[in-house]
Amino acid sequence: MGLDKILAISGKPGLYQLKAQTRSGFVAESLIDGKRISVGLRNNVSLLSEIAIYTLTEEVPLREVFKKISEKENGGKTAVGHKESKDKLEEYFFGILPDYDEDRVYPSDIKKVLQWYNLLQQNGITDFSEEEQEEVADEDKSAE
Repeated sequence: MGLDKILAISGKPGLYQLKAQTRSGFVAESLIDGKRISVGLRNNVSLLSEIAIYTLTEEVPLREVFKKISEKENGGKTAVGHKESKDKLEEYFFGILPDYDEDRVYPSDIKKVLQWYNLLQQNGITDFSEEEQEEVADEDKSAE
């Protein structure tokens, strides 16, 4: 399963997996405790596959940041916890993404990225490559 089915819901802790769509929203399952919740269309919801981190030159997709963390940690959990001091978080993040924009990426954002990475790792979601559906769509276009 890729990041296209993983959600961050504003006001709710952790991450959620999209389970089903309903007329008034959708059903999501928490990666923390496995509880299912109904999410209305009024909630602010973000797909992890659509989130990017600002750098000085471009926006780097979150999947790329997760790949770099995974490479640095040899596929394991992060050496720095999300509750570390601001300085430790920034130092760790500079090791992953040396040109991230310090003015636009706050320590709270770094905390979320590390917390989300560890949560995905804990749930066995470690494939941060491009989604297969996008590759299939590209192949279909070239066949025409």
